[in-house]
Amino acid sequence: MLTDYLRDQAFAIAWLALMGAGWFGWAQEDPKPTLRPLWGAGSVIGILLSIAFGIIVWRNWATPTALEGRYWAFGIVVLAEIALIGGGCLVLARRNQTRWYGWWIGLCVALHFLPLAWVFSDWSYLVLTAVQVVGLLAMLPALRRGDYATSRWACPWIGGTFLLYALASAGVFATAHGYPY
Repeated sequence: MLTDYLRDQAFAIAWLALMGAGWFGWAQEDPKPTLRPLWGAGSVIGILLSIAFGIIVWRNWATPTALEGRYWAFGIVVLAEIALIGGGCLVLARRNQTRWYGWWIGLCVALHFLPLAWVFSDWSYLVLTAVQVVGLLAMLPALRRGDYATSRWACPWIGGTFLLYALASAGVFATAHGYPY
């Protein structure tokens, strides 16, 4: 995340690292056995990074945020994302296509960063969105040919991009702020 707000950047790092860990966990649903340790390592790294930056968020909670005056916009984005995910999963379930949950939810999560780029005034979210969506679309033909859960490839893609984004943002953060107490 590229922002002047210490708390927002630390929160984004902690949150996306934690979400990366969760997506790597979901990738364990139906992985290729040789990749299971790699997905587990991604989860562990995400959790550790989330703890480190969660402490920074906690210690700097009273500092300014880009959300000041925009909490309503953030809430609308999250509600829209939940509705889109839920509606899409309902359609998939009715069509007996639940194996597509991982891909669908990954696409919805990726797309929700488009309005968040405006909410946080951080255009690096557009890069994250583009990378995630291009990857999901590129894997679509192979997923259509398969009969396995789409979480096999969609979830580690989303988890990996979240973790790489969080690590890159942590590097930017460390350069600007060190590790503040």
